[in-house]
Amino acid sequence: MEKLTLTTTDHIPIIAHLFSPKNSNNKLLLINSATGVKQHVYFSFANYFSEKGFTVITYDYRGIGLSKPKRMKDFKASMRIWGSEDYKTLTQYIKTHFEGHEKYCLGHSVGALILGMNKDSTMFKEFFFVGTQNAFVGNLKFKTKIEAYLGFGIVQPLATQLLGYFPAHWFGLGESLPKNCAYDWRTLILNKKSTNGLLEKIDDYSKELTQKVFVIRAEDDVWLTEKGVKSLLNTTYPNLKPTYRLVKTAESEKGEIGHVNFFRSYNRKLWDIILNELIHNGEYN
Repeated sequence: MEKLTLTTTDHIPIIAHLFSPKNSNNKLLLINSATGVKQHVYFSFANYFSEKGFTVITYDYRGIGLSKPKRMKDFKASMRIWGSEDYKTLTQYIKTHFEGHEKYCLGHSVGALILGMNKDSTMFKEFFFVGTQNAFVGNLKFKTKIEAYLGFGIVQPLATQLLGYFPAHWFGLGESLPKNCAYDWRTLILNKKSTNGLLEKIDDYSKELTQKVFVIRAEDDVWLTEKGVKSLLNTTYPNLKPTYRLVKTAESEKGEIGHVNFFRSYNRKLWDIILNELIHNGEYN
């Protein structure tokens, strides 16, 4: 594992890690993190695929983990900037240093939503979506819907306005978020257009993506619904070619997967779901 410091076009340092295999299969996997989830969560997963011959790259968006500034209040960042600047910085690095590699991208939650914000997304042979959807409240189950209205309609904007950033960790929602990242998240939840509500505010390349996408949804992910997942593929990425995989809790060693735990080391055997798809893709495409 090698630590990388990459600089965006607007001069923000992005900290990434490169997992280089001993015996490379000339395939590369980039991991786009979920909202407020530090790249360390994906290290075991990345190391597993590196052991299988893949070059793997993880990174933290600006404002998160190792890419967090000393002062969070009013730090300039948004989910749209994560896609158009931070993710773009990684794809440019990959294009420069791994030109001959077959390229894949895994988007976890918001990590899949930002693909349409970067024209370089066309370079990937296949995508993997884990725990992602159009998260509009109308797509959620009743209990989660109430929590979403209270949390994102009242608590989140008040806390963000008061502090100049959103203390997501107070509510068990991961790392604290820069102000405009929190407001973009609110758009995803409360705006009926959801992801498209963000894409219409930025250069949108989502309809140019025509690759295969392997879509994984955990049975016990309370923030995810089949309706929300299908909405994302039908309205935001209508030209991708999806295969859907529902992961049952019985397939987990601990009987829990949720929104993040697919990547925990105790769910290691679930990682073969992605590995088998990558191997199948290499053999038959």
